[in-house]
Amino acid sequence: MPNPPHEPYELTVLNPATEEVIATVPGATADDVDRAVRRAAAAQRTWAALAPGDRARTLRRFAAVVDAHVPELAALEVREAGHTLGNARWEAGNVRDLLDYAAGGVERLMGRQIPVPGGLDVTLLEPLGVVGVIAPWNFPLPIAAWGTAPALAAGNAVLLKPAETTPLTALRLAELGLEAGLPEYLFQVLPGAGSVAGDALVTHPGVAKIVFTGSTAVGKSIMAKCADRLKRVTLELGGKSPNIVFADADLEAAAASAPMSFLDNSGQDCCARTRILVQESVHDRFLDLLAPAVHAVRVGDPADEDTQMGPLISRAQRDRVRGYVPADHPGIRGRCPDGPGFWFPPTVLTDLAPDAPVAVEEVFGPVAVVLPFRDEEDAVRLANATEYGLSGSVWTRDVGRALRVCGAVAAGNLSVNSHSSVRYWTPFGGFKQSGLGRELGPDALAAFTETKNVFLSTEV
Repeated sequence: MPNPPHEPYELTVLNPATEEVIATVPGATADDVDRAVRRAAAAQRTWAALAPGDRARTLRRFAAVVDAHVPELAALEVREAGHTLGNARWEAGNVRDLLDYAAGGVERLMGRQIPVPGGLDVTLLEPLGVVGVIAPWNFPLPIAAWGTAPALAAGNAVLLKPAETTPLTALRLAELGLEAGLPEYLFQVLPGAGSVAGDALVTHPGVAKIVFTGSTAVGKSIMAKCADRLKRVTLELGGKSPNIVFADADLEAAAASAPMSFLDNSGQDCCARTRILVQESVHDRFLDLLAPAVHAVRVGDPADEDTQMGPLISRAQRDRVRGYVPADHPGIRGRCPDGPGFWFPPTVLTDLAPDAPVAVEEVFGPVAVVLPFRDEEDAVRLANATEYGLSGSVWTRDVGRALRVCGAVAAGNLSVNSHSSVRYWTPFGGFKQSGLGRELGPDALAAFTETKNVFLSTEV
């Protein structure tokens, strides 16, 4: 049953590797959200009035405090999200780096001077006010920072609603922000159910923009609710990314890198290369190389330094993934622990129809499909044969082909002979039903501003 919007309730946080309860957290009600918005609005006016250099110094202090707590934040991410220790350290470091990067943009958030007759025309980039950031459970720390850091740098207040299953790192991050000197109530965390805290944040008239990362279905619902007030949105949604391997590629390198392109974070990644498209003439050879690489992936305790893949986030997510994988279907299967924990083995399915549900829908688990293609045109057709368009990879030694295919594949982030998708200093976002708008990169701060045009006459 949904929680009543104004009644107290709690969130239970489980360790997905052991199924043990590690915390209970009070859930924010609609009244809590309303109070938070009002406090944030007052804090934002004070923050925006500071000299840009002062805001930048505060954000750099925030980055330094996060840096000093990277081991603590990483350990918390391992416990509440089941991330491997190596990944969790990177994620905490990414928050630090993004805060530093955003701080560097505060004093460079400049408008333009536009030539006009009879005077001077300038544009000003003004903060929006209060921004709501709704973060997902698959990368709780870094994606929370994707919206929070540039929004703060641009002079806004931020209300962060973490996912119901992963609120702990967000709460700790807000504490570190206060320790670093952020004004009280400028950055608040509102743990709670999406149907309560999330809905209240999306519909509140005092929130100027919503940044949401999650499923396409929920993103559409949020966009519809924001439309009533013409509220701005940035949406980073689903993906079903292709990994295109041509016959002239370095097959050994392509096969060796393929497993972690869809097994990282147990496949709970919207950029996961879960559709491996292989040219017919090398299809069988590629599978021969892929099988040992999949079998070699170490699945187990995420706190172990040597672990490469941990559990799924919840029993519901494991059941969802399992529903896509026929038990007797041919393919490649790795191993995973027995006993407590939400485990699912690395799985590669072969001999499927290109339009099979597992081949076109986002599974969000450690499952990939291998599909053969004839030629370049066929590869592009298959790559674009989903409703998503977030990321993808192209493996070839032919530079011209790489450029042609990258130009033809409908996706926002593509890599050649690699699987890189996200850097905090380059833009990130999707085509089609993978989202709306761009995050990160040199234009991130401007996405949290309103452009004002001012004309000064010289003729009076």
